[in-house]
Amino acid sequence: MLGLGLCISRASASALNLNCSLVLLPMCRSLLTFVRGTHKVSSRKMRRLLNKSKTFHVACGVAICIFSVLHVSAHLVNVVNFSASYSDEFPALNLARYRGEDPKLILLTTIPGVTGLLLVLILFLMFISSLHCIRASYYEIFWYTHNLFIVFYAILMMHIVGGALKYQTNMEAHPPGCLRSNQSSTGHQLQEQEPAEDGGPRCGEEPHFQHHYPQTWLWVSAPLCLYCAERVYRYIRSIDPVTIVAVVQHPCNVMELRMLKRNFKARPGQYILLNCPGVSSFENHPFTLTTCPFENKQTFGIHLRVVGDWTDRFTQLLLPPPKLGLEILPMVQQRRYPKIFVDGPFGSASEDVFNYDVSLCVAGGIGVTPFACVLRALLDGWTGVKLRRLYFVWVCRELQSFYWFADLLCALHQKLWRENRPDYFNLMLYVSQGDKLQNLSEEKYQVLTPRLQIGRPRWKLLLSDIGRANTGKRVGVFCCGPKGISRTLHRLCNSNPHTGTTFEFNKETFS
Repeated sequence: MLGLGLCISRASASALNLNCSLVLLPMCRSLLTFVRGTHKVSSRKMRRLLNKSKTFHVACGVAICIFSVLHVSAHLVNVVNFSASYSDEFPALNLARYRGEDPKLILLTTIPGVTGLLLVLILFLMFISSLHCIRASYYEIFWYTHNLFIVFYAILMMHIVGGALKYQTNMEAHPPGCLRSNQSSTGHQLQEQEPAEDGGPRCGEEPHFQHHYPQTWLWVSAPLCLYCAERVYRYIRSIDPVTIVAVVQHPCNVMELRMLKRNFKARPGQYILLNCPGVSSFENHPFTLTTCPFENKQTFGIHLRVVGDWTDRFTQLLLPPPKLGLEILPMVQQRRYPKIFVDGPFGSASEDVFNYDVSLCVAGGIGVTPFACVLRALLDGWTGVKLRRLYFVWVCRELQSFYWFADLLCALHQKLWRENRPDYFNLMLYVSQGDKLQNLSEEKYQVLTPRLQIGRPRWKLLLSDIGRANTGKRVGVFCCGPKGISRTLHRLCNSNPHTGTTFEFNKETFS
């Protein structure tokens, strides 16, 4: 009746079950952070695999789309065959109600058809909004459509209830091809497979058909329950109040936000999800921590760049425009900041900077934020780190961008010089746009001037120099910035430009 469409639809359904269960695991951020932080359980290779969680999530999503196309195409052919090859001999096996029924009517009047169309629509919206061009420009659309996965899984559970495909349950009593005959007058059935006059087996009873046992919930239930349990845990943890201590405005539309939260602990390189109900009650945006709590200093901070609608509205709430006219406010009145919630912290690739003897940190523009927390940890005197030499490369379009962390760079440089460790921290600053080299205007930043260069780094030469200076060692390369820089570094690390030195590439990714 169905032919090859039956095989393709069943096989693609199994592949969909697998990927729909795996796609949720990379989104269990707290679980991945726990595994990453358990050094006795997770080795450095294991943590590097965890850095690919987003890539794995995207791969599962693409696989779901591909197998959905196969599954839908096969079932469209099956619906046509159900109508055209209607079986008068076995009416219970048919999905169509009569021969020649309109296939569109079958789709719109059956549970598998209606739920299948809804699943395709939701999956299409999620896929289109996940494209980089839309996600970068219209993050709100991506956020809201991606959260339709809750509706997607609910409809998926309904989709398997319909039972479009059936199988025979009494194969022994009614083998395929047996000769059917009427029952005796006493109501007793003929003996099973009694030989017929022409030598073929007789049917012992009429065929019985049953829907295939739903297997989707067996695949999806465990990851779905795990994800729901984590979301409940994260919600309980994030409802603790957050106090905004200070807001600092930096050049190039960058804001620094310093906060305080009870029992908040974090490691350098981790990130948080920030929610501001005054801007949007449901949107959570990731920001890397640039300051972690340390001993008696319990405040933590982030740097955010105003590049979209959400950050623009959030900045307006943090720094309201000055009112016109003369208005005298009482001296005791304090600035009223918007209410915010913080979820996290969560692990990222930059946590492993301290787990190498030699590390190379490459930042592009605002991508310096994960490494700023690492540098501040070195300044605060974090102990128990394996790191013996740190190379730090920061590429910016404008000279003013270096003012974001100029004080931090100078303070760390002076600290290491006082401790007679000048080779511990190797700083290289690049201004990609500019006709001539300009110096940082303030005198206290003059220590950074010899490390300023015009143009872009020559990555192959840079890695070769680092390789010659650290022969026989394993160098951790950490990148947070434009895709062009990360692709070049990834290719050079895999090609091993200097014999005897191993470069391990780690890309900073979070969503």
